[in-house]
Amino acid sequence: MMSRADGLVQRRNVNRDSADGVSKENGQSAADKLDYEEDIDDGDSKETRLTLMEEVLLLGLKDKEGYTSFWNDSISSGLRGCILVELALRQRIELEKAGMRRKSLQMRKVIIKNETPTGDVLLDEALKHIKETNPPETIQSWIEYLSGETWNPLKIKYQLKNVRERLAKNLVEKGVLTTEKQNFLLFDMTTHPLTDNEAKVRLVKKVQDAVLSRWINDPHRMDKRLLALLLLAQASDVLESAFSPLNDEDYELATRRLRELSDMDLEVESMKGSTNDVIWAVFANFNK
Repeated sequence: MMSRADGLVQRRNVNRDSADGVSKENGQSAADKLDYEEDIDDGDSKETRLTLMEEVLLLGLKDKEGYTSFWNDSISSGLRGCILVELALRQRIELEKAGMRRKSLQMRKVIIKNETPTGDVLLDEALKHIKETNPPETIQSWIEYLSGETWNPLKIKYQLKNVRERLAKNLVEKGVLTTEKQNFLLFDMTTHPLTDNEAKVRLVKKVQDAVLSRWINDPHRMDKRLLALLLLAQASDVLESAFSPLNDEDYELATRRLRELSDMDLEVESMKGSTNDVIWAVFANFNK
């Protein structure tokens, strides 16, 4: 069982305003755009659209400092999980069928559903690796490979390097962040402070509303992209910025509802209705 929600206890009493928002990408074909937009609310269409990876990174970045917490050891693998889910939401990858013997989520292999490039460099790099790998690998293996956390020297080539920096640069191009150099005594570090406060405010409000005013007590009736954002933000341990402004009552309610998602039987959920097995498999990897 995941204990991410337990890590949200320390918070600041700060008030913030907000409204929903998502993402806009360059270089996509009409078909890709349809894949991408099918899980996005119409009301968000005029806002700057962000990928799952960018949203999770933005939640984890310190607004003024422009970097993620040095103590967060979950965000690296969490962002790789985001990449796999984003590919699934864009109809590029899926899990093999469970079969008569009902293979578990952790045992089912990732297979290519559509090899058409997405137009996103990180996604297409991961898609290329998955396409070229035979026999196919599991979600757990791909998160390890893309993170560079594998003992197999033949798989090191699959590591996606500098993911946080590359995502931050995407957010700079979208006008959400800026780029600065900061001196940390022994070394200089490139940082990306927040420049578009509204983008962060909309994102925080979207997350808050999802577990409070717009809560749906059934993951299969929730928007798949929003469900994935909640689960992956929790797995990446970046929800403090979204929940810290809440009063104690709302904070307790929000964390309790997230625990309800964490405590679900993911194998059972993956067999229900119109679902995306990759979301459940990625979350199962972090929920061990």
